[in-house]
Amino acid sequence: MYETAENTEKIILVAVATGNEDDAMESLDELEELVNTAGAVVVGRVIQNLDHINNTTYVGSGKVQEIKDLIWETEADAIVCDDELSPAQYKNLEDELDVKVMDRTLIILDIFAGRAKSAEGKIQVELAQLRYRSTRLIGMRNLSRQGGGIGTRGPGEKKLEVDRRLIRNRISQLKEQVRNMESHRQVTRAKRQDNPVPVVAIVGYTNAGKSTLLNTLTAANVLEEDKLFATLDPTTRNYKLPNGQEVLLTDTVGFIRKLPHHLIDAFRSTLEEAKYSDIIIHVVDCSNPSMDKNVHAVYETLKNLEVKDKIIITVFNKIDKVEEKPVLRDFNADYTVSAAIKKNIGLNEINDAIEAALKSMRVMVEKVYDYSEAGKIGIIRKYGQVLSEEYKEDGIHLKAYVPSQIMDRI
Repeated sequence: MYETAENTEKIILVAVATGNEDDAMESLDELEELVNTAGAVVVGRVIQNLDHINNTTYVGSGKVQEIKDLIWETEADAIVCDDELSPAQYKNLEDELDVKVMDRTLIILDIFAGRAKSAEGKIQVELAQLRYRSTRLIGMRNLSRQGGGIGTRGPGEKKLEVDRRLIRNRISQLKEQVRNMESHRQVTRAKRQDNPVPVVAIVGYTNAGKSTLLNTLTAANVLEEDKLFATLDPTTRNYKLPNGQEVLLTDTVGFIRKLPHHLIDAFRSTLEEAKYSDIIIHVVDCSNPSMDKNVHAVYETLKNLEVKDKIIITVFNKIDKVEEKPVLRDFNADYTVSAAIKKNIGLNEINDAIEAALKSMRVMVEKVYDYSEAGKIGIIRKYGQVLSEEYKEDGIHLKAYVPSQIMDRI
């Protein structure tokens, strides 16, 4: 009998606190969740208070020795630093510690590699991974020495014998594929704009309950897990509101603190679903002690994506897990709702908020149509909200709210 089960990698987390140490602890809590999601286990933590990050080894030389001792004590396989490391920091730490060295960005990429299902998602992940690794080869000719993070997913898994030139060529190919997909997406968005069904994008911090909301409202069967980045690829479903209006609901990838700008760039076409939506539903986990910081991270990401002038509905989810009911406010939101989506609490209020938001975007039409124009009534029923409809001798007396973009069709 031979033991064939994979050994779970043991990880030590390392962070530099340049300000509040509590913030560094919270960031490490999140990093531990990321490491667990990637399939490893955390066996130790090291935090150092410094005025600035050490350019040579991330932490000071004394802390490096402390980490070395902790690796020996815990038999750790690797360390993960909470900030993105430079090539020099990588090399120096690997030389000093003689274990695999990773950083937050690599762990996120590792998770993305395991979660991407669509062709575009896989291409974006590989592009981001190759861009990341191209600056960290430092003379290595074998990418497999870098590994693919925890579990060695992605390009590292393929053990490609590559050099910088080959990586550049592959990056060029992938960028061309992304451009082609982006062109196709633009055509799809243009068609969507011609079809005036409102688009509602669901955004929020990862693991706040976005996919749960989509599944609850539309039975979309999107994966739900109590893990960070449970879903990566966006999912869009038709949804009919209680008043009969139809909308398109789109679930987007979860946001996270310290998400590097180049990762935002890599997934810009996916994240931009929020930019081209009519309404944004911002799902917040109000049971999370770091709720305010997570909300700030979401709005910072939306700002980086140049998402502005949108109607925002903030849903404070998991209210059932909060013992003392807090005063929940979001000054960026037009509407706020308290909910426990998994327990079907607050769903009526969410629908009411969507209907109110749509109503604010619509134009009141009060008109008498000739019976020969009955087709226009059908358009109004489909895309608008009919308030009254009476059939009289002189024609059809209609009162309705309609989207401004169909005014020229009715």
